[in-house]
Amino acid sequence: MSDVLEDVRVDERLRLGQPWTLVVWDDPVNLMTYVTWVFTSYFGFAREKAERLMMQVHVEGKAAVASGSREEIERHVEAMHGYGLHATMQQVD
Repeated sequence: MSDVLEDVRVDERLRLGQPWTLVVWDDPVNLMTYVTWVFTSYFGFAREKAERLMMQVHVEGKAAVASGSREEIERHVEAMHGYGLHATMQQVD
């Protein structure tokens, strides 16, 4: 039975494609308050989540902010660039 479930999951991943992740990188330009504002206004994150992600960007140099289809994450990358943030996308393994 578990083999059947695993086969279904593999088939689903192949059909949908691997998910992608939006990575926002630290930069020397944008203020922490501004990055928090971008995360709350664009993604609709609660202030606490936005601040946690902003601190991860600040301390660790980057944070995975969103995940989804390639097209969705491409739109997010463009939006982050529009806000002046350095962002890239990575395929999830």
